[in-house]
Amino acid sequence: MLSVIIPHRSDQYLQRTIDDLLEKAEGEIEVIVVADGVRTKVNDHPKVRIIYQGTVHEHKGMRAGINAGVSISRGEYIMKVDEHVMMDKGYDVKLIADCDDKTLVVPRRYRLDAEKWEIIEDGRPPIDYMVLDYPFQRPGDKTCGLHGAEDRESHYSKKDILIDDLMTMQGSCWFMSRKLWDNVIKEMDDENYGTFTQEAQELCNKVWFSGGRCIVNKKTWYAHWHKGSKGKGYGFSNEQYKKHMEGTEKGRRFCIEHWTKHEKFPWFIDKFKPQGWENWQERIEVDKARDYSVIGQSPEAKIK
Repeated sequence: MLSVIIPHRSDQYLQRTIDDLLEKAEGEIEVIVVADGVRTKVNDHPKVRIIYQGTVHEHKGMRAGINAGVSISRGEYIMKVDEHVMMDKGYDVKLIADCDDKTLVVPRRYRLDAEKWEIIEDGRPPIDYMVLDYPFQRPGDKTCGLHGAEDRESHYSKKDILIDDLMTMQGSCWFMSRKLWDNVIKEMDDENYGTFTQEAQELCNKVWFSGGRCIVNKKTWYAHWHKGSKGKGYGFSNEQYKKHMEGTEKGRRFCIEHWTKHEKFPWFIDKFKPQGWENWQERIEVDKARDYSVIGQSPEAKIK
């Protein structure tokens, strides 16, 4: 069985996403909606469960929602999706076919016109590959970080490779065995990363650095709501968004500190060779000191 986890804050496309997941699956699935500080109503279905966390005034966040959903899941496989995605027919059996207990899988990603519920055809290719940005690509700019960026060049140069290594992802859809979650991921860490951001970095880096593998599976796909300037779609109030951004800054710095100092990080950069990382070991401490001075945080300060 596949357990699909949907962290939920906005009703706008939730039911459409649930219906799509159920309609397109060819094997046994369950859908677990984790409503975070909101009360919601979805159509009754024997394969759909809703659990509630947080309150109207204080939501617990996406990471806690994923953890809660996985904790009650019954499937041998788990998949997390955002609450505004459309799936390929048979996505579940196609993902299971190329997934072992050491592999995190990401389908090919298209852009979704959620109002029309169709893939946006604007000449751009689907997104197959993403790489990690050098976190100080603009010196002194605190918006930089160990963020994911589209690698369109690899889409074209590796177009005939259907299963391939993937450095990182967006986070809107990922798939793994429950054994990989239990043995490697264990839980999403909201103490260090905050409640929302750096999801892909936490998951992919944990898998790669434990001896596992992250892959893109181009045999199947999903389409994610292309929001543009409309925001993230996770229903923050102004006060909640302010708190979220405070956690984001903490998570940004933790992510940089934790992963760039990992003993396997030089191997990781050498494996994927993303642009902007040339001679990074010679530059990063100077860039780090400059970056942290902008926010009044010394690079030696302990991040709890």
